[in-house]
Parts: sequence; structure tokens; C-alpha cells
Amino acid sequence: MMNSIFIYSIVIIIYIFILLIIGFISGKKTKDASDFYLGGRNIGPWVTALSYVAAYFSSVVIIGGGGFGWLYGMSTLWIGSINVFLGTTICWIVLGPRMRRMTHKLNSMTIPDFLKKRYDSDFVLIFSSIVIAIFLIVYNVSMLKGMGHIFEILIGIPYIYGLLISSLIILFYVSIGGYIAVVWTSFIQAWIMGLGLILLTIFTLKNVGGISNAAIELANINKGFVETPGVWGWQGLITYALIVSFGVWGMPQMLVRFYSIKKMSFFKIGTPIATIGTCLALLPYLNGALSRILFPSLKNPDLAIPLLVKNVLNPFGSSVFLAAVLAAGMSTFSSVLIIITGSVVKDFLKDGLKIKYDEKRLVFLSKITTLIVGLISIILAIKPPALILTLTAFSWAIISSTTLWPVFFGLYSKWVTKTGVISSMITGFLVSLIWMALKKPFGIHGFIPGIISGLITITIVSLFTKKYDNDFLEKIFKKEE
Repeated sequence: MMNSIFIYSIVIIIYIFILLIIGFISGKKTKDASDFYLGGRNIGPWVTALSYVAAYFSSVVIIGGGGFGWLYGMSTLWIGSINVFLGTTICWIVLGPRMRRMTHKLNSMTIPDFLKKRYDSDFVLIFSSIVIAIFLIVYNVSMLKGMGHIFEILIGIPYIYGLLISSLIILFYVSIGGYIAVVWTSFIQAWIMGLGLILLTIFTLKNVGGISNAAIELANINKGFVETPGVWGWQGLITYALIVSFGVWGMPQMLVRFYSIKKMSFFKIGTPIATIGTCLALLPYLNGALSRILFPSLKNPDLAIPLLVKNVLNPFGSSVFLAAVLAAGMSTFSSVLIIITGSVVKDFLKDGLKIKYDEKRLVFLSKITTLIVGLISIILAIKPPALILTLTAFSWAIISSTTLWPVFFGLYSKWVTKTGVISSMITGFLVSLIWMALKKPFGIHGFIPGIISGLITITIVSLFTKKYDNDFLEKIFKKEE
């Protein structure tokens, strides 16, 4: 046991040291708000694509996805497959180039900032920044929970200590290095995640006698574990697949990658890289399903992956996977911290309340806000809800129901109106929130009625309200020569 802990400690110390070095180097390159929030809009295709993968591949996907795999079996692989197609490939094709072009034209740094300038509305700015800040903190709690559990299971230290170790490291390098630190640490973390998941899958398959034998074993437990839609049913399967796929389209920490990529031509390189990277999203669900053979009775499904790691990998392999899960949580947590900070400082205080800051003070206040938001997330994560993926889906539903259609139509449509957009944001937000509070009537997740009601509202209200004048639209949509 002491030997295992020693190996874990060495691997994690090396990993943390690398992150701190990146933080220091990035801090020297961060001179103004554009550097802090977007890396000076100077990020290459490989770093953009793999940081997108890392931001998507949170500890929630690894730990929570494994929990869902344990609960519902092989049918959950469809979630990962749909994620890759809708949440990455189509998202990069449909939103990426247009978002990069338009945010450069409007000189916007955040989603609320883009929506304000696209729709000429202070209300859109303030409302979206508040929703994003509040519900991304909820998302952060689920991230910290995953990291705390990994330390608890693999090293045997109390949950709260694991929580503090991982979160304080992130707060340090994000507050110092800003977005540059976020994308470069995420780039490295994506490689670590890939290695960890591949190692776990190889050794898990070996322990269950291969995929064919695993299918037989799972069918003996419950035939639904190897069928589609299986024990989950079509409603549950499709709902969650849509949430974690289309939900990405409205999540600021994912879309900001399109703001910061250096050239339009880089999308041709970045799209296939991001697609291949997110194919790894299938592995947590697969490993979770396979873990049912080894651990048929678990009180908490979120423990399926940590227990699997502890039982099928040697100390070195376990330490690599520990680093992989920490990388997953850290990459997403750091990305979300930057977004929340931007929503609070730049969108709400500076642009919404019209408080004036010079560049130097704006960067300083952003760093302080990053620390405060991080500490709030830590406090909330000390006694969190039980099932990680459910908590994350809750926050994704609220944010995406609020922002997805304003972002999409803002990029593609000239006919939507300011009143239509405001009505859609409020409707999507309230419907998804109330639906959640009513504990999902008819078994339908709040994301579905949230985006449907938002789409209906923006369409109908825009048909009967004042349109933008042609001069305004010409400035927004005219391509640069």
C-alpha cells in the first residue's frame, strides 16, 4: 500500500509541477483583458481542438458516465456516439466558423457580450451573465465532487482533502495565467486523459474475458444491459443523449474555443482532431457497463470507475488514471472559472452596470473574482448531491435552454427580433427550471421542454414584433473583404 501511495504521489507531484510552470509562463504573457479571457485570440488548431476535448471531457463524463454505464449497460454507448457527432463534429462545422468571424467583427469576448452586441440589448447581456454565473457554479460543484472521490478511493485520503488539493492548484494557475494557462494545461490534460482511459479499457476487457464474454455475463445479469434501448428505455436514452450533445451548443466554456482560434482556416484542421478526441467519450460508458460484471452491487454508481481502477490496474496504471481524472476535472473546472469570471466582471459589472475600469484594473479584478468564485464552489462541494451526471445535466439544461437559440439564430438569422430573443431566453430558462422543480413530469428531462419552448417563443414573437433595420443587420452580417 505504501508503495502504491508513493507512486501516486510522484506522478501527481510531477503533474502538478507542470501545471504550475504553465501558470507562471502564461501569467507573463497575460497583459490585458483579451489575453486573460481569450489568449489574445491567437490559439492554434491543435491546442484549440484538444482543449475543447478536455473541457468536454470533465471528471463528470468519466465518473458520472461510468456510473450511468453501470446502471444502464451497453446502451449508454449511444450517448457517447451521439456526443461525438452532434456535440463535436456538427458543432464545429455549424457554429465554429461563423462564431469566430462574427465575434471578431463585434470584438466580443464572452457569450453575453456577443449576445448584447448582436441584439443591441443590455437586458440580454445582464440576464445571460447572471444565469451563466449561477448555474456554472453548480456545474463546478459536480467537477470538484469527481476529483474528491478519486483521491478518496485511490489514495485513501479524506474526500475534503482531495477536493482542496485539486481545486486550489486550479485556482492558482487560472488566476495567474488566465485563458492562456487554461488552454495549454487543457492541451496536456487531453493527452493524459486519453492515455488513462485507453489503459483502463485494455485491462478491464482483460479482466472480464474480452468483449464477447462480457456481453454474455451482462446478459446473464439482465438482458437489457446488452440491448438497445435496454433497461433505460428510449425516452431516457434519447433525452440524455440530446442534453449532453446539444447542450454543448449553448455552453460558454465550449464556445469560447471558437472565439480564440487564430485563423478561419484552422477549423479544417481542428474539426477532425476534436472529433477523434471526443471518440474517447465512449470509453467511460463502456467501462462502467463492464464494471457491473466485477461489482454487481454498488450503493453509489459514481464509485464504479474508481473501484474498477483500483482493482484492474497496477499502481503505475492507477496513478496514470488518477492523473487522467484530475486532468479531466481540472481542465473543465478551469475553463468554467474563466467563463464565470467574465460573466461577473466584464459582462455584469463593466458592461451591464457600466462600471469603468482601465485594462490593468480589469485584469486584476478578474483574477480576484476567479479566486472568490473558486472558493464558493469549494464550499458548496463539501456536501454535494450524490449522482454527478444528474447534477451536471441540471445546470446544462438551464444554461443551454437560455442561450442556445439566441446564439444559433444570432449567427444565422436576420429575421429574429430583440423582443423575440428576450422572450425566448426567459421562457427557456423558466420552463426548464420549473420542469426540474416539478421533478421531471412524464419522466422528461427539463432540457427538452426548455429548448422546445424557447424555439417556439423566438419564432412566434419574432413574427409579430419590430425587426432590426437593414443598416444594423448589414453591419452584423457583412463579410469582411
